[in-house]
Amino acid sequence: MTVPATGSTACPNCGAPVRFRWAQAVQTTCDFCKSLLVRHGLDLEKVGTQAEFPQTGSPIQLGVEGTWRQRNFMVVGRVSYQWQGGRWNEWHCRVSDGTSAWLSDAQLEYAMTAQLEGERDLPNPQTLNVNKKFQWAGVTYRVANITAAVYIGTEGELPFTTYDKAEYWFADLQNSDGKLATLDGSESPPLLYVGEYVEFNDLALKGLREFEGW
Repeated sequence: MTVPATGSTACPNCGAPVRFRWAQAVQTTCDFCKSLLVRHGLDLEKVGTQAEFPQTGSPIQLGVEGTWRQRNFMVVGRVSYQWQGGRWNEWHCRVSDGTSAWLSDAQLEYAMTAQLEGERDLPNPQTLNVNKKFQWAGVTYRVANITAAVYIGTEGELPFTTYDKAEYWFADLQNSDGKLATLDGSESPPLLYVGEYVEFNDLALKGLREFEGW
């Protein structure tokens, strides 16, 4: 199945239309048959089926648009994680400059982060201790918590694959200025994301999901 960089193609499992909004997407999910679809060059392969998982209680949904750091973005994907304390969502966002970012959504607390590339010798999150300090791009962070989590569901376009459902470790770091960083142990070597906590209204979100109680 030939896949365009953006635009529509067909699901190799059911033939339903599959739309790509982000040229660098690696994985997506068919809205109709819930097949997990992975890009291999110009080919689209079914690698599994997305099990049903609980609907999010968030007003955010695919297609929501907003603004962060004077740039527009659109939500194009979602990963839901589960850890011993509950669940949280990470919304994958296509940014107007061609990059991507993540909108974290947990218990009405929101944060925006983007990958910081070029940092070497990043530690494995599982080996860290709370309160250990790091400095990246001139900003000092302190390890606030270390979490083991698993993927429980995905939708839309993602820059990585999730179908193995393994457990991974994450370290969240913060500072007194509201900046934050996440060491993501789902890759080897780990990935580093940096950003800040944000107020919901400051994102100027459009196209939110409406439901009773919101």
